[in-house]
Amino acid sequence: MTATCPVCGTLVLTGEAFCEQCGHDLTASGEGLAAGFGAGPVPGAGPVVPGTGAAAVRGTGPCTACGSAAVGPDGYCENCGMLQPSGRDHVEVEVETSAGVSDRGLRHSKNGDAMALLDAGEGTVVGVVCDGVSTSSRPEEASQAAADAAALTLAKRLAEGDDAETATREAVAMAARAVAAAARPGEDAPACTYVSGVVAGRQVTVGWVGDSRAYWLGGQSALLTVDDAAPGTHMLTAWLGADAGEVVPHVRTFTTDGPGLVLLCSDGLWNYYPEPEALSAAATDDTLLAAARRLVRMANEAGGHDNITVVLIPFGQGDRGEATVVFPKERSD
Repeated sequence: MTATCPVCGTLVLTGEAFCEQCGHDLTASGEGLAAGFGAGPVPGAGPVVPGTGAAAVRGTGPCTACGSAAVGPDGYCENCGMLQPSGRDHVEVEVETSAGVSDRGLRHSKNGDAMALLDAGEGTVVGVVCDGVSTSSRPEEASQAAADAAALTLAKRLAEGDDAETATREAVAMAARAVAAAARPGEDAPACTYVSGVVAGRQVTVGWVGDSRAYWLGGQSALLTVDDAAPGTHMLTAWLGADAGEVVPHVRTFTTDGPGLVLLCSDGLWNYYPEPEALSAAATDDTLLAAARRLVRMANEAGGHDNITVVLIPFGQGDRGEATVVFPKERSD
């Protein structure tokens, strides 16, 4: 959740008692913010969750199982008979040309994934995907807290002039604090993974902790992240949570001179489609929202054993020719 300082106009985040710029007491006049998301605008940003958003209603959009538009007012698909998910079970976001879809899948009782997508102004788009660790307590709360805190921190730091890598490191730190603060005595600490992307100018910056992934889809399609997991397993070696110890994010920036897409996703997608070429071939449609829906539907058709979250951010869509991508050495801080 964000607001602006009434004295100097600086962006302030959830829980801040004083403006970092001018020192104004935000609690005295009621500007202090409670936990949540989207109460105030990010300067230069578009709407956070237009369309269906977090309050998605059964029967909105195509069938999440078969893609048919024949969904009746009772929420059942008239083509395949599937009852459409509601609320957080299925969430769609669209900001300018970027889009994301998060779905419960076919085997879980609730959606432990979360995402955030912001147009941060001046051609910059921020996306975050977090996957709640199902063996922890309240994983859906962990993932939502992390996604909200990270996206809004990224937007704030970028608006204040930080470079994308500095903003990413601060966003991970804020997300880690938000998840750690959700822990309660006598229960396993809530936990989640994290991946974010900042697309601006000729550069893409990704940051991650855990096994949620970022891909480059286009010329030289490639996996941009390396899982924090034991080789050949899904046993995490790094995550966000009160029991995570010191969180050391990976941060990586690359440049490209051609068009493509940045894909952020949870393992509910890449478990079935780990190869970037297959993802690139599937992520084509009239709109990125339709492409994100298709990727989610593919994962469900392949078994839907986990929650599935997909965020697609375009890069250089007006450029011509095949992209040449330059990948610098990964940095961890």
